[in-house]
Parts: sequence; structure tokens; C-alpha cells
Amino acid sequence: MLTLAEAARFPGTQVGAEIRRLAAHPDRVPAAMLVPAAFEETFYRTANLPEQLARLLAPVNPARLDEDLLERLAAQAQALIRTSSLLDDGVQVFYRALGNAGLSAGEVHARRPGGRGVEAARVTPPGTAALHAVKRLWAHDWTFEALLSRLDDTGSIALEARPTLLLAGPPGVPDAGLAAELGTETALVNPLGLVGLP
Repeated sequence: MLTLAEAARFPGTQVGAEIRRLAAHPDRVPAAMLVPAAFEETFYRTANLPEQLARLLAPVNPARLDEDLLERLAAQAQALIRTSSLLDDGVQVFYRALGNAGLSAGEVHARRPGGRGVEAARVTPPGTAALHAVKRLWAHDWTFEALLSRLDDTGSIALEARPTLLLAGPPGVPDAGLAAELGTETALVNPLGLVGLP
């Protein structure tokens, strides 16, 4: 788990270009942390999700796509992500990082750097609600729309793990004035400050 300043030291290809943009404004961004892609990858691997998802989605034929079938299987895939468990060691690392980042109590939201899909939670220590919000966000990758998009783009349902951003407060809303001030197309703010430059 990384602070924004720590994450900004990594290449944008690893952490997302938005992280560098946010890290450039430390006085405006509320409490935040980046969950690296490796954490999601470990979750998938230890829960044996690649094999389970491959078996579940095996009936999908990209050459002759049955959208009704894909929609049913997508719902099952999302449920599989949400109900699979992280190993206890990973959970404890996540909880400690939440505490260190000041995110173990109050409202938080999770999203992918550069993305707009959000999952929010009201957190109490140790941070179970935040962990559930992260898993719900990961499940977005298995919606009908996400699967269809991957099939259209690559002809495959395969997925690469990506970083996840956790920020204090509710999801941000666009602020045109701040976007103009910062010279960006979009700036997302919540009552605690700047929470997005996607």
C-alpha cells in the first residue's frame, strides 16, 4: 500500500497517470492511499479466481456471442469476486495501511486511477467496509458491459490487475472552476478537497 507521494515515484504505467497529477497537489488532496495492482493480483491468485472465472465463462464464444448468456455469467462472475476472501495476512496489511493513511474511520470511496466508477463506504476500525468497497469496485471489471468491451477490444475476457485508489470522504463531483485553475479538463472535489484529476 502506498501514499500518493510514494506512488508518484513509480512509472505512470504502473500506478496510473492520475496519481502523479494528484500527488502534485498534496495540500489539496485529503487522506488517500493507493492499493497496488499486486494486491489485487494476489487476491485473484490465492482465491483461485482465474481458474474459477475461466471455467464459469468457458461457454462464451467470442465468434458467436450470446449476449443473454454473457449477461447471466457476468452476474455470477461479479458475485464470485465479491464473495471470495482475501487471506488473513493480506487483510491485516490492508487494515494497517488504512490506519496509517487515516482512512480507517469515516466516509471513504474507492475507484481506479483515471476511472469514474466509484464504490463508497462508511468505515469503522479496522476497515472491513473499505475492503468490501474495494472488492465491489473490482467486481465492476466483470459486469456485462466490461466483459463486452474486452471481448470487442481484444477478443478475450482476460484481465490485468490494476491499482485502486482510496480517498477520504464521499465521491467527488466535477468542479469546472478548479479544473480551469489547474489547467485540466476535469477536477473532482468533495467537501474534504481534491479527489480526482481523471
